[in-house]
Amino acid sequence: MDYNTLLDLATDLGYELAMSGAETFRVEESISRVLGAYGITAEVFAIPNCLTVSMETTDGQILTRMRRIGSHGNDLDSVERFNALSRAICNRIPEPEEGKRWLELARDSRRQFGLPMYLLGNFLGAAGFALFFGGNWLDFLCGGLCGLLIGIVSRYLEKMKANLFFRTISAAFAMAFLAYLLSVAGLCHNADMAIIGALMILVPGLLFTNAMRDIIYGDITSGVNRIVQVFLIAVALALGTAVAWGVVSSFFGTPVSLAPINHSVLLQCAACFCGCVGFSILFNIHGPGALLCIVGGTLTWMVYLLTVKLGGSDLTAYFWSALFASFYSEVMARIRKCPAISYLVVSIFPLIPGAGVYYTMNYAVRGFHDQFVLQGIHTAAIAGVIAVGILLASTTVRMYLTWLITHRK
Repeated sequence: MDYNTLLDLATDLGYELAMSGAETFRVEESISRVLGAYGITAEVFAIPNCLTVSMETTDGQILTRMRRIGSHGNDLDSVERFNALSRAICNRIPEPEEGKRWLELARDSRRQFGLPMYLLGNFLGAAGFALFFGGNWLDFLCGGLCGLLIGIVSRYLEKMKANLFFRTISAAFAMAFLAYLLSVAGLCHNADMAIIGALMILVPGLLFTNAMRDIIYGDITSGVNRIVQVFLIAVALALGTAVAWGVVSSFFGTPVSLAPINHSVLLQCAACFCGCVGFSILFNIHGPGALLCIVGGTLTWMVYLLTVKLGGSDLTAYFWSALFASFYSEVMARIRKCPAISYLVVSIFPLIPGAGVYYTMNYAVRGFHDQFVLQGIHTAAIAGVIAVGILLASTTVRMYLTWLITHRK
């Protein structure tokens, strides 16, 4: 057997998974299982920016590969494809050269939405959540325009090789400045809602979800690394929108903040559905999986509303809805034999506290220190409750599957 080719195959497969946005444990387990199918025990160590694989051949030779992992994507279709490839290799155990050809075919068959669909995803995601968080139909359109601007700025700066922090600041400034100008011109009813809806595009939902799942599975280093990235992106959002607020205030006076509209349950669910359609495009989810993700997001919000209707606090509602979203994702993953992250990242999105993040930094910029502290603590509490819900569901499913395997033996 050509051990070098086999090691290259396993390492390249793990690299592709990592670059597509897979969790750390999935990258490590996929490599270990592929090499294990050939009777080889390997040591695999992955963190968000580096992958190291080491194995020992039958004649005692130690082989090692290391790959530098660059900026991660949000390509969940590729995660599903490479995850399916690892299953196929483990089941059929092809010759390493044949496995490499399979990997090339998987790379070549990846599907990507074109620029028009990408911009449509930005529009629907921002517009849907602008309405969802309490805007009116005018805010819906303005939020969509802000989302389009985020897509254009982000794509251009990505081509210019700008780093993520700078891209986030620039996109946040551009869209917030546009929203405030539209409000000054009387073309936007509530600039806050348009900005919050558009901010959801920049909120690192996949990064946050992967951080929680990494910590759940014991990859503390990777989880903390991703949490730090989430924090830095939140700082970039705060800086971008704060500068826009300051510029507009200097020239046109302080933007007026209006209270959000309390929409009917039906309209909230419809807006949530629209927003999740946009994010399924942005996360590059295709086929029946996209519909399941969108339905999952809508059902998650219905669980939230039902919990509140039954007298639960908002934190209690966030917990039960996050628990539902995680269980839903685990069940769909087992039924369709796809990674749970493909369903979880969109299903959990309606719970991401985009409004809390915006109001926290808005209070900080305006010097309302008491409100800043209270809103910041509440937003952090929401994020913590969501993390606990994900952790509990994922751990329960994993324990149940381990119990099933043990008793079958």
